[in-house]
Amino acid sequence: MNTYILITGGTKGIGYAVAKILSQSGYHLVLTYNSDEKSALHAQAELKGTNSSDVKILQADITEKDSISKIESFLNENDIYLYSIVFNAGLTCRTSFEQTTIEEWEKVFFGNVHFPVFLLQRILPRILQDGNVLFTGSLMGIYAHSVSLAYGVSKSAVHALVQNLVKFLEPYKIRVNGIAPGFVDTEWQKNKPAEIRKNIENKIALGRFCNADELSEVYKMIIENKYFNGEIIVLSGGYSFK
Repeated sequence: MNTYILITGGTKGIGYAVAKILSQSGYHLVLTYNSDEKSALHAQAELKGTNSSDVKILQADITEKDSISKIESFLNENDIYLYSIVFNAGLTCRTSFEQTTIEEWEKVFFGNVHFPVFLLQRILPRILQDGNVLFTGSLMGIYAHSVSLAYGVSKSAVHALVQNLVKFLEPYKIRVNGIAPGFVDTEWQKNKPAEIRKNIENKIALGRFCNADELSEVYKMIIENKYFNGEIIVLSGGYSFK
């Protein structure tokens, strides 16, 4: 039996930072990616080059229902059992409220909420007893944000999902938690205009964005601490306290 941690969207940004810290700690990994195979192969090579952990990559688009079966089949074919699943991959939509289509709204909710629910349902037999599931929520699921209505509401749903799943996973002895990061210095945020970044930093007591390595330490702590269950851990640097 091969024991791994599955990270969706694990070859870039927050997902890659989490993969790096877990790989350094000796965990074997399965990392999914959307479409950028070159970056995924580079991430795999980097992680394998620094430690002895096994790192597998798999293309799986969280907006496609077929990706659920694809991941399930991959785990079955490789006889992989999971100690942890990190649902990291997510979607946003920056179309204005007035112009947002039903299709755009449904796509965000499918990727952020429906996909992880039904993937979890399908691969539940592959999660070890005393294992854990970790969802990535968002500070914007707690504080209303004007940029994306679909993103904020879907992340609020993720937080509710974590707390509701506790009783459903308890018979399997599987913990479930969520992390609600604030503003993290990934490619997603670094392309923001300087003025907008400054406005955000002015709302954070620490006066800066989080870096991905700081956030990855919290993922590792929750995965390894066996008393975390049903929690939404906020990492915001003191957002709104300033």
